[in-house]
Amino acid sequence: MKLRRIDNPPNPYLSEHREWLEPPPEAKIEVYEETSGTILSKNDSPDLPFTWSVNPYRGCQHACSYCYARPYHEYLGLGAGTDFDTKLIVKLNAPQLLRVAFRRRGWKRESVNFSGITDCYQPLEAGYRITRQCLEVCVECNNPAVVVTRGFLVVRDADVLGELNRRADARVLVSIPFADAATCRLLEPQALVPARRFEAIRQLHEAGVPVGVLISPVIAGLNDHDIPRILEQAAAAGARSASYTALRLPGSVEQVFLSRLREAMPLRAERIINRLRDVRGGQLSDSRFCERMRGHGPYWESIRSLFAISKRRYGLKGAYDAEPAPIEAYSAQRPQHGQLAFDFTDRAERDNSEATDASLGLS
Repeated sequence: MKLRRIDNPPNPYLSEHREWLEPPPEAKIEVYEETSGTILSKNDSPDLPFTWSVNPYRGCQHACSYCYARPYHEYLGLGAGTDFDTKLIVKLNAPQLLRVAFRRRGWKRESVNFSGITDCYQPLEAGYRITRQCLEVCVECNNPAVVVTRGFLVVRDADVLGELNRRADARVLVSIPFADAATCRLLEPQALVPARRFEAIRQLHEAGVPVGVLISPVIAGLNDHDIPRILEQAAAAGARSASYTALRLPGSVEQVFLSRLREAMPLRAERIINRLRDVRGGQLSDSRFCERMRGHGPYWESIRSLFAISKRRYGLKGAYDAEPAPIEAYSAQRPQHGQLAFDFTDRAERDNSEATDASLGLS
C-alpha cells in the first residue's frame, strides 16, 4: 500500500495552521479507542432518507477523496485530509450504548442507518467487530437497519443481516460510483475495486439479504457515463434497487478533492471541474438543504434521464419517486419510514421516459 504524505487543509476551528518547511512524512495509520457517551445520531436534514444513524468509527481507511464526512474530523482538532484517512477512532462501547437506546420507553423501533459519517465495514472492522455487535443488538431488539458500505467485509455478517431481515427489516446498499478499477484506485485508493463490490452484492443476494446499489457520488464529467454499466452489473449480481447522489464538497472537502483530482488526473481535472460548475450554477457546491445533493441544467438533466432509463431497463427499483423539493418549497417534513436510499427522479422525467426509450431503442 502506497502511503500518502501528511496533507491537511487549514482547520477552521483552530487558531493556527502549520506548514511543513520540508516534504512532510508519510501518513501512517493511528488507531484511538474511546468510550462514547452516545451512539445514535439524529438527522434533521430533509435531503437524507433516514432519521437515525450509527457510526461505530470516526474517520475512514478507504480514503475517498470526495468524502463529505471529512470536516467532522476538524471538530476533533484533526485535519480533513490525511488525518481523516489515517487517524481512526473506535467507539468500543457502541453496542452497549445501542442496546440502552433501543430499550428506552420512548424508542419507536425506527430504522437506523449504518453509517452517516464513516464506513462501518472499513478494514478496521475485521478486528474490532463493532458493527457486527451492533447488528446483533438490532436482532436482539427486532430493530430494522440499513447498511451503506463499500466494504466486502459486509458479506461476513450475512447471517446476522439475514436474521434481522426475517425479524424486522435489513437492507444493504453497496456504494459503487465507478465501473472502471483504474479510476476507482485514483479517487478511492484504499477501497475495493468495483468487481469485488459486485461480488459482495451477489453473495448477499444469495444469502437472502435485500441488497441494492448506490452510485454515490455522481461526479459530472467523470463517472456519469458509467451509470449504465454499473446498473447492468449490479442487477446481474442480484441488486433489487438503485439510487444515486450528486457530488457535494462541503467545507474543506473541496480543497482535498480538487487537490487529489489534479494530482490523479492532471490532463482531465480542469474539464471535470468546469463540468461540476456547469451543473451547480457556476459554483462547485451548494450547501442549502434540498439543493446540495442535486444538480441543474441540461447536462444534469441528461444524467437523470440516463439513470432513469438504465434503472428501468435492468429492472431495478428506487426508493424515492421525486427529487427533494427546491429550497423555496422547503419544509421540515421527514422522509417516510422505509425510504432507504436516494433516487432523484422526477415525475416529468418519468412522463417523458417512454418517448426517450423509443428514440434510444430501449422500449
